[in-house]
Amino acid sequence: MPDTGVVELVDLRGKSGDHRERQHMSAISTSTGVPTSTDGPVTAVRSPSTGWAAVISLMMGIFSLVTTEILPIGLLTTIGATFGISDGTAGLMMFVPGVLAAIAAPTMTAATAHADRRTVLCLLVVVLAVADFLAAAATAYWVMVVSRVLVGLVIGAFWSIGAGLAARLVPEHQVGRATAVIFAAVPLGSVLGVPAGTFIGDVAGWRAAFVAMGVLTVAVLAALAAFLPSLPPETPTKLSVLREVVRGADTRVGLLVTFLVVMAHFGTYTYVVPFLEDVTGSTRAAITAYLLIYGAAGIAGNFLGGMWVTRNLRATFCTAAALIGSATLLLPLVGRTDPGAITLLVVWGLAYGAVPVCSQTWFVQSSPKTPEAATVLFTSSFQATISLGALAGGLVVDRSSTSVVMLSGGAVAMLVLVAVAVFRREAGAARVKPIG
Repeated sequence: MPDTGVVELVDLRGKSGDHRERQHMSAISTSTGVPTSTDGPVTAVRSPSTGWAAVISLMMGIFSLVTTEILPIGLLTTIGATFGISDGTAGLMMFVPGVLAAIAAPTMTAATAHADRRTVLCLLVVVLAVADFLAAAATAYWVMVVSRVLVGLVIGAFWSIGAGLAARLVPEHQVGRATAVIFAAVPLGSVLGVPAGTFIGDVAGWRAAFVAMGVLTVAVLAALAAFLPSLPPETPTKLSVLREVVRGADTRVGLLVTFLVVMAHFGTYTYVVPFLEDVTGSTRAAITAYLLIYGAAGIAGNFLGGMWVTRNLRATFCTAAALIGSATLLLPLVGRTDPGAITLLVVWGLAYGAVPVCSQTWFVQSSPKTPEAATVLFTSSFQATISLGALAGGLVVDRSSTSVVMLSGGAVAMLVLVAVAVFRREAGAARVKPIG
């Protein structure tokens, strides 16, 4: 398996007669990445060459999703200036897709339970292309918000349906590598997509960045239509299973710590460009370079987190949260100069790169018998918290400053350490509690 920071979790259950059930789950990280697997058992349906063409098509689809979702972060101030709105109001472009994706992840999975996966994915990509072109042509901010609603619906549905299809496209011994290739689109979206979109926006205007995404999405549609085979659904996850997973104590703790760290990250990172402009005094060209460096650090953090999470999940999660908290708390002080800001951005990127893999692993370990349901829950909770973080950060920015939002986010990230410590102490007390 290539070094992409993917952690493959394999659950081999006991035999019953000649039957042996084997389930594969994979996890990966990024600033907005969400791994999933909701389709059924490993079934190679194509030859290796054509199967890999379909895998690359899915990878490009996820790259387009990730880039479109977080593209407004690099263009926040220029879009806000066009429509005459504040940075906090412009942050709704991040809030809206996250809310809709959180709802779409479980509901769309259930609603399309009997639909061919190829048909569903192609229709979703058509909607994404429409959203990109609608954003580029928006004459009022409400039109932009409508386009972001469409983006949110596509994100939740595409992740929950499409991201786990590698096992049905290539031979079994290549599934791990194919899954890694698909999820490599997540860090690539942060490293290449957002800085490239920001650069296009600086050179040709922010509308041109959305046009470029629309053109890319049309190309993805053509690739999916050409290479993805017909894929009837297999063993879809039901909403009743999701409700049962949420009742688990470990799952609820996973929801809490994921909420805290993702809230802290997106409550601050959504407004990092205004901070660099207003406090650090960086130029637009410098900010584009800083976002690229941040994304590269995120890839490194993703790889390191993928290695460390299998050794000590809670320690890795706490370390990542502590580094995010430290970086954002120090930004208003140390980030007043370009060298100080870029140093803290590197630390921040390294730390956040490990967060999604930690969160995903926590959910799967908390519900080992229903990994598909655990992954849908991860997708939904992660996306919901992205939106809440962007909204909360926007409220703080409009009422105070970008420095205050960094301090607030840092404090929230540090609460992860408290939550994990309390959980560990309560779990220990439960283990030594006398009987009778």
